[in-house]
Amino acid sequence: MAADKKQKASDKETKPEKSKMERAALPELKTGMTVKVHQLISEQGPKGEKKRIQVYEGIIIAHKHGLQPGATITVRKVSDGIGVEKIFPLHSPNVMKIEPIKQAKTRQAKLYYLRTSKKRLKETKIN
Repeated sequence: MAADKKQKASDKETKPEKSKMERAALPELKTGMTVKVHQLISEQGPKGEKKRIQVYEGIIIAHKHGLQPGATITVRKVSDGIGVEKIFPLHSPNVMKIEPIKQAKTRQAKLYYLRTSKKRLKETKIN
């Protein structure tokens, strides 16, 4: 009986859990970066639960709480002339990947002034 328990425990350790969607490591994020955030969306429909990945692209205007478990980034984009902001928890299982695209030259930690002004930031591409 004890041998059966040991065998079952060893079987659990050797079987890696297969998941279609695995999280990527977090890159170094700074304010002023243009990023693509890949977010896992689960929808309830008549056929059951459906999961898909939605991409949200915008500029990081705030990065809060460093690398703590409750760390967040605020990403802003302009969609059809209307500004849209989303707050993403960095360590959430729903945030699959954060992909940096461009880095803008900034002199402030929080870019809340972009909400009201039409200023353009000088950007450089990230390889």
